[in-house]
Amino acid sequence: MGYTIDIDTGGTFTDGFFVLGERVETVKVPTTPHDLTVCFMECIRAGAGQFGASVPDLLYETDIIRFSNTIGTNTIIQRDGSKIGMILTAGREHLAPVRGDNGKAPLVLEEMVMGVREKVSPNGEVLQSPDESEVRSLAQELIDRGARCLVVAFSNSEFNPANERLVRQAIKKEYPGDYLGSVPVFLCSDISLQSGEAERIHAAVLNAYIHAKLVRLLYKAGEELRQRLYRKGLFIVHNNGAVARVAKTRAINTYNSGPAAGLLGVRLLGSLYGEENLISADMGGTSFDLGYVRQGQPSYSLQPDVEGFPVNIPMLSIRAIGAGGGSIAYVEDGRLRVGPQSAGALPGPACFGLGGTEPTVTDADLVLGILDPGFFLGGGMALNPEKARSTLEDKIGVPLGISIEEAAVAVKRTIDQTMGMELRQLKENTWPGRDPTLVAYGGACPAHCCDIAQVAGIRRIMITPYSAVFSAFSSSSMDVGHVYYRRVDLRLDAPALNQGLSRAVSEMEREAMRDMRGEGFSSEDVTSILELFLRTQDDAKEVKVAAEPDLVNRSEHMAAVAGEAVARLGRDPQGGEPSLVLTMVSLTVRARVPHYRTVEVPPARGDVHEARKGTRGVYVRDARTFRDVDVYDRSRLGPGHRIQGLALVDSQQTTVLIPAGWNLTVDAYNNAIVQQGRLS
Repeated sequence: MGYTIDIDTGGTFTDGFFVLGERVETVKVPTTPHDLTVCFMECIRAGAGQFGASVPDLLYETDIIRFSNTIGTNTIIQRDGSKIGMILTAGREHLAPVRGDNGKAPLVLEEMVMGVREKVSPNGEVLQSPDESEVRSLAQELIDRGARCLVVAFSNSEFNPANERLVRQAIKKEYPGDYLGSVPVFLCSDISLQSGEAERIHAAVLNAYIHAKLVRLLYKAGEELRQRLYRKGLFIVHNNGAVARVAKTRAINTYNSGPAAGLLGVRLLGSLYGEENLISADMGGTSFDLGYVRQGQPSYSLQPDVEGFPVNIPMLSIRAIGAGGGSIAYVEDGRLRVGPQSAGALPGPACFGLGGTEPTVTDADLVLGILDPGFFLGGGMALNPEKARSTLEDKIGVPLGISIEEAAVAVKRTIDQTMGMELRQLKENTWPGRDPTLVAYGGACPAHCCDIAQVAGIRRIMITPYSAVFSAFSSSSMDVGHVYYRRVDLRLDAPALNQGLSRAVSEMEREAMRDMRGEGFSSEDVTSILELFLRTQDDAKEVKVAAEPDLVNRSEHMAAVAGEAVARLGRDPQGGEPSLVLTMVSLTVRARVPHYRTVEVPPARGDVHEARKGTRGVYVRDARTFRDVDVYDRSRLGPGHRIQGLALVDSQQTTVLIPAGWNLTVDAYNNAIVQQGRLS
């Protein structure tokens, strides 16, 4: 076994999780927004340094690199993606996302949308094919207006994509791929076959909007690796729970990929303890991301919202709030507000000394004594307390007529209240009357999780030794995989059901095996799951049922699947059985690759006091004064150690704040379990 490397690039920091046999090393480097390949390679360089190896030696002995990033998410938020030309069915131009919300620019400019005469019926019959000369004329006009790519989205193309494919063929005759002037053409039917015309258009547009930036980043990163002797493929984390090569990655699959990986890591943690109900909370520098695992299944959405745009690309479901260590605090109309704007990596919080002048949550944590200015990132980055105090005084203290410390308390309390209320809402909507375990991670979350949990009414928190790089840690458990969809629209009682289903599954299996061979796997390496999407004839209800692919053509098995679906949908009010339609079939394929395995570790040998590294003055809100608080070194804590709050636990990349009335226990997996109450 060689090295495995997992890297997650966030808005403020880029995290690395490096494994060689039983040895694990983690690193955290500042994100470089101007060129993410810089922080990507800096992360690898830092990891190599931890092992005492050169970068070429490390990469030559590396079995797999998995990479998640925020470039797609940030491109949509910042509205700096590709200029898109859209070709829609004539009369449907109004469905293009040409309006901007909340002061943001639209994804597509109104003058960049054109309609072409074509028609496909809802049953997939081509009633009118587009005229090739009209298509070429429209495409040329859009390109002359500055289009860097073209999106073709026709009505009912989910039932028959023939007209969309004809348009692409006509454009590629004029702009063939081997010419420098070749223009990317994205078909709506290639991105989504789900129902919902507006949602399909949004998905296709978002994919095209972020495509060019991702291509530049990922292919440049791959080339940097090859030049340094890496012999394998670069695998990209997808928001559907798998990883794939760059060549088999669509841009939309990378949206929220880091938080999606983190959610799978939470499920993995739960499996260690037999816990099936958990909430994931990731507080980094820019955002606070919430997800959940219920009955062992991670939160998943068939029609997620992507930065305000509903799409029908199924993905792991994450709720993102603009609240992180870099969230900017300001006074508006006499009231303190924190976020959603973030100082990001550059200029960053004022205490970073990189030009930031606005007060942030990190500045408040530093002033309150929660953070050690000389031990941020294990001492790799010195913080400037005076700059934090100055900006808090000027921007918060003076306008509100309060002291610097009270300003810092107000900033922390405001952000904790915001996150806590979001967490409470998720808990009550998902588990009314119950108290699930909260898994807290991200560089900033351990310093805030207890106060957040207090607001949410949660009493048990889990924090792993890798919480500061948790998304990278989590992607280390992900396999190579793909998901395929086919529309079928067949009644369950129709004689053609098995034939139509068999044809759809066979097509997907052929496509899957072609892709997996390209990933370097044989059919013996691949496992698969088939899922059937069923709805009632009146579209009132919809369910998803899993079936084994090798059983799908057996009539008795199909009867069992139908019976399960009927039971889940409920009986017809007239006493009969609901008329069910099979609308969609999906095939998920996976091939196992090297993983990091969490194992039990021996009990700690020494007393917990041997892990004490000293004290730090922490501002106590109720007493309105600083108090010396015990500080423990996380690397010296082990299974069996217990700490009563008020206390701090410092690690190389984060700090855990244990408030009064809370306690921390290190368990057999070296995870910190933080609970409300006093130690017995």
